[in-house]
Parts: sequence; C-alpha cells; structure tokens
Amino acid sequence: MELDRIEKLLEKYVEAKSTAEEENLLRRYFSGDDIAEHLKPYIPMFRYFTTAKEERFTGEVPLHTLSSGNKRKYIRWASVAAVIFMVFGLYLGSKYKEQREAEYAYEETRKALNLLAENLGKGTQKMAYLTEFEEAKQKIYNHE
Repeated sequence: MELDRIEKLLEKYVEAKSTAEEENLLRRYFSGDDIAEHLKPYIPMFRYFTTAKEERFTGEVPLHTLSSGNKRKYIRWASVAAVIFMVFGLYLGSKYKEQREAEYAYEETRKALNLLAENLGKGTQKMAYLTEFEEAKQKIYNHE
C-alpha cells in the first residue's frame, strides 16, 4: 500500500500538482534505505533537492561605490561630454539649416529664370511681327 501511495505522489510531483506536504513525504521516502528498485533513479534528484535546500551563501558581495572625489570627477567629465555634444549638435544643425536655405534659394532662382526664358521666347516672337510691320511701313512710305 505504501509503494502504491508513493507512486501516485511521484506522478503528481512530476505533473507539478503535488503540495508541499506531499513533496516532504517524497523527500523522506527517498532519503531512507527501503526504496523500491524501479524508483531508485529518482534518488539522486530528491537527495539533491534536500541538500540544496539547506545550502546558504556565506560569501560577501563587494559593492563598489564612488567616493565623493570620484563622483566629482564623473560629474565633471559628464558635463564636459554634454557640452561637447550640444556644441556638435548646434554646429550640425546650423549647417543643415544653411544647406536647406541654399537649396530653397536655388529652386526659387531656377523657377524665376525658367519663367524669364519662357517669356523672353514669347517676346522674341512678337518682335518678329514688329519687324514685318516696320518693313511694310517702310515700303509704303518709300513708294509714295
């Protein structure tokens, strides 16, 4: 009867459905000497959990803190880096702004010159009519 109960508890344990009390029963069973032959592969696991539960960390964790002198140096260098970053950003920002303004001026000039060239072509065509009119006028005045 005891073996049947242990097998059921072990099955619940493997399925992660056992309670803390049932796990304690399994640990006690596997720490004893009267263990069924087909359950012996579980012995190392339960013995490990028993010893691991009792382990405690006794070492010391060193904490490195900045002394007041080191804090001042850190703050000083951080502020210098921040200023350099800001100056660099302002420089690049002004260069970008100048480039955008130059591109805008170029586009506007190009549009104005295209408009002038278009209108100049129309004016040249009109001058051809004026030239013909002047020639006709001269023929009329010269024949009279």
